[in-house]
Amino acid sequence: MKLNKQNLSNLGAGIAIPAYSLDERRQGIAHIGVGGFHRAHQAFYTDALMSLGANERSGEGLDWAICGVSLREEDRGNFEALKGQDFLYTLFELGDTPDTETRVIGAMSQMLMSTDSDLALIDKLASPDIRIVSLTITEGGYCIDDSTGEFMSHLPQIQYDLEHPATPKTVFGYLCAALTRRRAEGTPAFTLMSCDNLPHNGAMTRKALLAFAQLRDPELHDWIAANVSFPNAMVDRITPMTSTAHRLQLHDQKGIDDAWPVVCEPFVQWVLEDKFVNGRPAWEKVGVQFTDDVTPYEEMKIKLLNGSHLALTYLGALKGYRFVHETMNDPLFVEYIRTYMDLDVTPQLAPVPGIDLTEYKQTLIERFSNQAIADQLERVCSDGSSKFPKFTVPTINRLIVDSGNMDRASLVVAAWALYLQGNRNGDFTGENGVPYTVVDPRADFCKALVADDVLVTQRLLEVEEIFGAAIPQSPEFVASFEHNLNSLKQLGVSKTLENLLAKTV
Repeated sequence: MKLNKQNLSNLGAGIAIPAYSLDERRQGIAHIGVGGFHRAHQAFYTDALMSLGANERSGEGLDWAICGVSLREEDRGNFEALKGQDFLYTLFELGDTPDTETRVIGAMSQMLMSTDSDLALIDKLASPDIRIVSLTITEGGYCIDDSTGEFMSHLPQIQYDLEHPATPKTVFGYLCAALTRRRAEGTPAFTLMSCDNLPHNGAMTRKALLAFAQLRDPELHDWIAANVSFPNAMVDRITPMTSTAHRLQLHDQKGIDDAWPVVCEPFVQWVLEDKFVNGRPAWEKVGVQFTDDVTPYEEMKIKLLNGSHLALTYLGALKGYRFVHETMNDPLFVEYIRTYMDLDVTPQLAPVPGIDLTEYKQTLIERFSNQAIADQLERVCSDGSSKFPKFTVPTINRLIVDSGNMDRASLVVAAWALYLQGNRNGDFTGENGVPYTVVDPRADFCKALVADDVLVTQRLLEVEEIFGAAIPQSPEFVASFEHNLNSLKQLGVSKTLENLLAKTV
């Protein structure tokens, strides 16, 4: 059955469909960066709230429908796929237990491509109806230099937007164009809500936007600082890239022909600061946890989940695995990741309200081991140059300060170095010959850092925007990194892990 409004009522049993009338939705959110994670997370929660309200006959949440926004022509295919099915899509949970859900999500009622019309997008963002603008623009999309913490105003796309404020290309240009109009017309500001997987994502969004606004119009900068809010959030749901195999699985198992479904694990979590200037959905009714300070939740998730993901995936790719669950089928990987979490990360974490860290870590082991979801190593390995400063370097820096053991953490960096370098034949393949692709906006730059065997340590570790200042100045870390890199080259992944774990006290 082709997914669209007309066919909703004809879908098979066991498929949840919107319990509310799609015609009664009213837009209140514009989301920039429509991808798998947004559709499995924020849109999922919003759809759940809309359905809850419909069951209570109160219309809860119906005025918070989402207008999706893309700033990239590369998203054209996905835009056309959603448009062809009335912006409906299937959320297809995959897990190793039978309590998974298949649900048609109706929270998104429209999508705009900036490449179709600059003016239409600015009109939408300036509309009084839009009270929240949310973002999933990836770790690198905020244009913040990780080594200095400063906004990179020199980037060509930023300079273009400063010179062409009426026809911008970047998220900051569009936001400032819309906020300029809202200010001029007396329209209240919106809340700008990052849903990206970053430490203090709201504070980073605020810093980046205000830096851009200061260069564009100092008076606008002051108005934004006084009127726009930027809540921090911790977001979590493993969401692989949707593959042709996933589409066929949905078609064969559920009878739904969906051009762009989203697949995800059953687990979902959202901890959000309650700092909204123009209203918000009652997401707390559908499981979102509101808090005054999201910091301990961020630290827990980023260091344990994301840091452990990186620790697994480059080693997994070098071994020749293609999926995260394959690494977890290998007892050496499981023992390594448990030891890394228990001995290196957990001692660095402050108490997290309402969370038992022992149980949380066990949940991570189970989530990483999910066979049904088939999460691709390539997805988690991507954009390493942006991920390391946020997910791994803070843990290493703390180990340096505490004079801790460097071996497990340095192995993560050594694995990335070899992953970037490829094998002796110049091929990017694992030990069993399975090829992989280095996916990173700075892939050529990163590969060049490891091109000379003799200079790998110096060139890689001294890239301050990735590794900061402390790591290359630590003799203990440098020695551990070089030992692990040599071990991976000479002995391979499994023997390196065996030797490392044998030294663990």
